[in-house]
Order: sequence, then C-alpha cells, then structure tokens
Amino acid sequence: MRGGWVWRLLRAGDDGGGVRRLVPVEPPALRRGLAATAPLKSYDMRQVDITPLEQRKLTFDTHALVRDLETHGFEKVQAETIVSALTALSNVSLDTIYKEMVTQAQQEITLQQLMAHLDSIRKDMVILEKSEFANLRAENEKMKIELDQVKRQLINETSRIRADNKLDINLERSRVTDLFTDQEKKLMEATTEFTKKDTRTKSVISETSNKIDTEIASLKTLMESNKLETIRYLAASVFTCLAIALGFYRFWK
Repeated sequence: MRGGWVWRLLRAGDDGGGVRRLVPVEPPALRRGLAATAPLKSYDMRQVDITPLEQRKLTFDTHALVRDLETHGFEKVQAETIVSALTALSNVSLDTIYKEMVTQAQQEITLQQLMAHLDSIRKDMVILEKSEFANLRAENEKMKIELDQVKRQLINETSRIRADNKLDINLERSRVTDLFTDQEKKLMEATTEFTKKDTRTKSVISETSNKIDTEIASLKTLMESNKLETIRYLAASVFTCLAIALGFYRFWK
C-alpha cells in the first residue's frame, strides 16, 4: 500500500520522456494532533518541547520501499537514492510543519501559562486596586483633616473678626454717645448761657425802660413846673405891663 503511494508519486513526476523525477508534494496543512496557529508570545513564556526528535521524523519501512521500487524496474542504487531523497524531503517537511505549527499539548500548556499569567495580572490588579484604594482613602482622610483644620481656622478667624467688629462697634457707639453727650451738654450750657444773657438783657431793658419812664415822668413834671413858672412869669409880666400901662395912662391923663 505504501509502495503504491510512492509509485504514484514517482509516476506523477514523469515528464513524458521516460525519465522519472521527484516532484515535491505540498504537505497537508493539518495533521492529527496539530493545529495551525500563530506563534504566541509572552513576556516570560518558556519554550516547551513536547515531541522528541525521533518522533518528529516520518518513519516507514525503507527496505520494503526499496524492494517495491526494484520490483517496478528501478535499480538498487536508484531505489536507495529515491528512498533517501524521500526521507530527507519528509524530514524537511516535518521540520517546517513543527516550526510553524503547535501541538495540542503545547497549546494547552501555553494556554495554562497564559491563564497563570492572567491570574497573576488579576492578583496584581487586585493588589494595586487595594493599594490605590488605601492610598485614596489615606488621601481622603488627609484632605478631611486639612479641611477640618481650615474649617476651624475659618471659624476662629470669623469669631475673632466678629469680636473685633463688635468691639469696634461698641467703641464707636460709646464714642458717638460721649460725643452726643458732650454736644448735648454744650448745647445745654449754651442754652443756659443764652437764657442768662436773655434774662440779663431783659432786665437791662426793663431797667432802661424804667429809667426812661422815670426820666420821662421827671421831664414831664419839670415841664409842667416850668410851664407853670412860665405862665406865672407871663402872668406877672402881663400884670406888670398892665400896671405900667395903667400908670402911664394915668400919668398922661
């Protein structure tokens, strides 16, 4: 069966001139237990070699293949050369396949390594999250303490400013009250002084009026007495003139 497959492979390489040549056959993309996949890379992935070197080679009965080729008309040297070429070609194809593909066991090991890495990353993330949460909580506590300190400082400063303002207001009120009292006292003193001066002025005016009235009365009395004296002198003068006139009249008669 295996010899017939090799013979068909050799017959496919016949170019029509009776010369048989080897035609490389493209290896199948998939083998049993192999899967075509891209090479996985990880930052600490270790290479795991599961398949031993002797299991990577395509083993078959080379002697039976040589005898089969001799049966179909090949010489012994040609048959051995063909078998050697087929063996080398198979080994090269298998090496290429093992370089580009991975076995299921290797894939499972790589998957386990990736899962272990994911678990490690998850643990690191949990630890980092816890540490970040702890740092954040510490920062929040620190900010809370600082805010409390600032709040107390603001309360103290507000109380101090309020007390200072209250003291200033009380001092200003006392100063205004004292000033108002002084002004009121000065006003009372001025009013009293004005009242005294008014009273004094009124008394002076009254005295002056009384003096004027007295003087007027005395002048009236003096005028009346002078008038009487004048009338008396006039009457005496008239009587004297009449007496003189009567005397002259009698004398001339």
